[in-house]
Amino acid sequence: MAAIIDFLSWALFLIGSLFVFAGALGLVRFPDFYTRIHAGGVTDTFGSELILLAMALQSDDFTTIIKLFFIALFLLLTSPVATHAIAHSAWVGKLNPLVGKNLRYPDKREDL
Repeated sequence: MAAIIDFLSWALFLIGSLFVFAGALGLVRFPDFYTRIHAGGVTDTFGSELILLAMALQSDDFTTIIKLFFIALFLLLTSPVATHAIAHSAWVGKLNPLVGKNLRYPDKREDL
């Protein structure tokens, strides 16, 4: 039974790390602010949840599992809200997304 839990937790560690790495790669590779924040926000939330679940599987103490659960709940509730708040403040600050085949910034909001 311990071998199954070890295998499952290491698989979750690996998958979560791949999600976090993909989000970091998206931050570097995507062309504008909105696509970058989307890549970082989605993959960071899911990757951290998987890593915290793997840590909970490795823990022997019930108190530690409860603490990890509350950390995961906190991240699940705050990370998407923070990402939305940052994107909304950029939109209110008149930062337009790139549009079109040649990825240009529109002159006005009506061009979107």
